[in-house]
Amino acid sequence: MTRVTRDFGDTMQKDAVPAVSSDVTFSSSRFPNYKIGANNQIVDAKDDPKVLSMKEVVARETALLLEQQKRLSVRDLANKFEKGLAAAAKLSEEARLREAASLEKHVLLKKLRDALESLKGRVAGRNKDDVEEAIAMVEALAVQLTHREGELIQEKAEVKKLANFLKQASEDAKKLVDGERAYARAEIESARAAVQRVEEAIQEHERTSRASGKQDVEELMKEVQEARRIKMLHQPSKVMDMEHEIRALRIQLVEKSKRSLQLQKELARSRRGEQSIFQLFELDGNEALGSCLRINPCSENAPELSKCLIQWYRLSSDGGKKELISGATKSVYAPEPFDVGRVLQAEIVSDGQQFSLSTTCPIDPAAGLGSYVEALVRKHDVEFNVIVTQTNGVDHPSESIHVLHVGKMRMKLRKGKSTNAKEYYSTSMQLCGVRGGGNAAAQALFWQAKKGLSFVLAFESARERNAAIMLARRFAFDCNITLAGPDDRARLGS
Repeated sequence: MTRVTRDFGDTMQKDAVPAVSSDVTFSSSRFPNYKIGANNQIVDAKDDPKVLSMKEVVARETALLLEQQKRLSVRDLANKFEKGLAAAAKLSEEARLREAASLEKHVLLKKLRDALESLKGRVAGRNKDDVEEAIAMVEALAVQLTHREGELIQEKAEVKKLANFLKQASEDAKKLVDGERAYARAEIESARAAVQRVEEAIQEHERTSRASGKQDVEELMKEVQEARRIKMLHQPSKVMDMEHEIRALRIQLVEKSKRSLQLQKELARSRRGEQSIFQLFELDGNEALGSCLRINPCSENAPELSKCLIQWYRLSSDGGKKELISGATKSVYAPEPFDVGRVLQAEIVSDGQQFSLSTTCPIDPAAGLGSYVEALVRKHDVEFNVIVTQTNGVDHPSESIHVLHVGKMRMKLRKGKSTNAKEYYSTSMQLCGVRGGGNAAAQALFWQAKKGLSFVLAFESARERNAAIMLARRFAFDCNITLAGPDDRARLGS
């Protein structure tokens, strides 16, 4: 630290001025940036780490604004503008202080140059050259200081421009914030009104629910009371009595139907004048699909049926056309779907005598069979559990369960994964009820899959047997094939 004073004449006379070396080197080519501190002390500004150049501060603030402009909210943007405005004001104040410091630097340089000029007149020789060189350096520093002042003036103008921009932006941001605040308040008021309306609607719904709930409870109580009254009227003992009564009525109906059938047979005998013939044999069984018709002797003079020739025929309902049923040569015959609506007749030949028996009315269809078949037609493939009793006319020893598939295009018989037969509907395929076979004839059918391969299959019930026959004939008819027994195919002209 040095203090420059004007009273140095006596000192120069008393003490010799030290020589200034010509090879002195300076750390910088520009005048150092000093500040006047307390007690007129000169302080180097580089020692203060908080001081930044004006360009650096402006560039940093501008970069931060540009970077955060897109992701800042309106409120944050307004706050940022306010901070930028404050920073611009601070920079303007710093520029004013620097301007004052620059003025002080000019004063110091003027004083230093005057001192060197005074010193130049008092020294001679080499010292005088050093003083002149110092004066030239001071003048160069003054030029640099002037240039620096120009830069400061330009920076001041830029800072002022930026301050005005930030001020205008801050005002716009405040207006925008105020507008958004007003819009938000309006939205909040609207939301509050909507919430209030919803609450009122919920309260109204709760009130109506309570009222309707009370009404429903009252109606439910009335229904419960009515149910209790009905329950008391229909005690279990009365229900059991009604069931017993219905069962007794059913038994009486069956007995009366049998009696009616017997009377119809006797009436038919009296009309035909065949009393002597029908005294030897009679036709027993329910004349409906799913039952078995059996020829029984009714006289001690009747010959043994095993020694008689028997043939079953199918007559039209008016008794005109008579069709032979191929293979029906046993004393037992189970009607099949083709026999529905027709009269069945059995002719018995013994010792040159011929006896004729016929049903009193056409064969009736089985109850519910038609609707059952219509339900099965909707399926692509229908399965039936069967037992193979004969294969190609030879009795089948095993009674294992097989599965018969009746499909829309073909039929298949299998046992597990092993296939016994699988054939498409064709003219060589035959399907009909078993002609004879004892009491189980109503549950069995004959199926010739192709020439040289035939089966006799026993079903679980007569209903499934008749349904399988009707279903297969329905699917075959859709394929332009008439599926029947050998005699039926010839009769239908297939």
